[in-house]
Amino acid sequence: MKLKWTDVHDIAIELADAHDDVDPRYVNFVDLRDWIIGLPEFEDVPERCGEKVLEAIQMAWIEEVG
Repeated sequence: MKLKWTDVHDIAIELADAHDDVDPRYVNFVDLRDWIIGLPEFEDVPERCGEKVLEAIQMAWIEEVG
C-alpha cells in the first residue's frame, strides 16, 4: 500500500508500529515529518505537507495508541 499525506489514519498506524516506544504527544513536527517520509510505504511529495496535516496525523496517532 502506498501512503499519501491524505492517508492520515493509515500513517498513524504505521507510526505507532514503527515507533512503539514514543509518546506521540511529545513529538515535534520536524521529527514527525521526517518519520513519515521515512516510512517504507510512504510515496508522496514531501513539500505537500503542512502543519495542519501533521497535526491531524499526530492526533490520529495519539488516538491509535490511546
